[in-house]
Amino acid sequence: MTTPELPRNAVFASLASHNYRLYFGGQALSLIGTWMQATAQAWLVLTLSGSASILGIIVALQALPVLLLGPYAGVVADRVDRRKLMIALQSVMGILAAILATLALGGWVQVWQIAILAVLLGLNNAFENPARQAFIHQIVGHDLIRNAVTLNSVLVNAARAVGPATAGVILAAVGAGWCFAINAASFVAVVVSLLVMRTSEITYEQPVARAKGQLREGLRYVGGRPTLWVPLVMMAIVGTLAYEFPVSLPVAASEVFDGGPQAFGFMTSSMGIGAVIGGLVVAARGTTGLRTLTFAAFGFGVTIALTALAPTLWLAIIALFFVGWLSVSFMSTGNATLQLESEPQMRGRVMALWSVAFMGSTPIGGPIIGAVSEYAGARVALGVGAAACFAAAAMALLMYRTRTRKPARLQHM
Repeated sequence: MTTPELPRNAVFASLASHNYRLYFGGQALSLIGTWMQATAQAWLVLTLSGSASILGIIVALQALPVLLLGPYAGVVADRVDRRKLMIALQSVMGILAAILATLALGGWVQVWQIAILAVLLGLNNAFENPARQAFIHQIVGHDLIRNAVTLNSVLVNAARAVGPATAGVILAAVGAGWCFAINAASFVAVVVSLLVMRTSEITYEQPVARAKGQLREGLRYVGGRPTLWVPLVMMAIVGTLAYEFPVSLPVAASEVFDGGPQAFGFMTSSMGIGAVIGGLVVAARGTTGLRTLTFAAFGFGVTIALTALAPTLWLAIIALFFVGWLSVSFMSTGNATLQLESEPQMRGRVMALWSVAFMGSTPIGGPIIGAVSEYAGARVALGVGAAACFAAAAMALLMYRTRTRKPARLQHM
């Protein structure tokens, strides 16, 4: 793979790669649509059901396949051509969005239909996520993986800034159906970007031959390396209770701050803007390892706590800006640490466990935060998320201090 030389600490160093530019551009359009759908779907479920608990269940159903099938999906990602798998799965995701758009625009949509489509989308996500995460390494190589992962997080959160705000306007003007239709169309961009990549510039990684025990092999591999299992446990804790913003924020917008879909859109967009700015800082200066991850988790908890205590909508929006900043710092640091510490033949399985920890924890956390939001209020639900971040930071700090007292052979952070 030939990539023009750029300083490794340049903010946009990864974009020197032709294939990464294609990937980045396709994802940019697709992710805006994805955030539009997520915002519209959450508001539609809350409107149809009137229940934060049901919203939590829908969010959980979408993540359930990741929890159940995520580890096996990592085995699949190590066995197949990841680019071809992504093309197939992204196409199916576009079809699912089109079906939801048709139901909503036709006036036929019901909560149970949204639930079924959420499960099918989650099934696609379970297999697409580890393949996509591991594929980034094949595009940019070892030296630029930290930068590429961070820029990808910036992209996700830039889309979070644009998508929900746009969705809020569209929801208020013409309804949720058009948000779903735009998302369906956006998948064309990412599929085309994958199809036209220069295959000669994709680093070849020998697919792992099919064999028995490969899932157990991956779990043993992770379990024997603290630089892998500690970030995964941290994400499991934080992902279960802190990253349930699709449940807690719409309730906060409607019940705490007495706002509508536009208020919800602005809250989510503020997180996205903060994540973009924070991500650009991390892309140029960021480091990996347990120490950095500990600080990010603690800061993430502080900002969520400030959001929970905000007395007005605008102060909450300001606090959410910093939630986004620390969120992308935590996610990109953990993701890049795993990518750098994993051997190529294990990377798909390791990143599948990352997806399980992040998205697969939602079937547990979604209903919990939904119930807390309904019976104790959104402020308490956000407070629970802040406490989870503090717990993860404390665990990592303890492990970091323990490891720094051990012989040098164990101190490779």
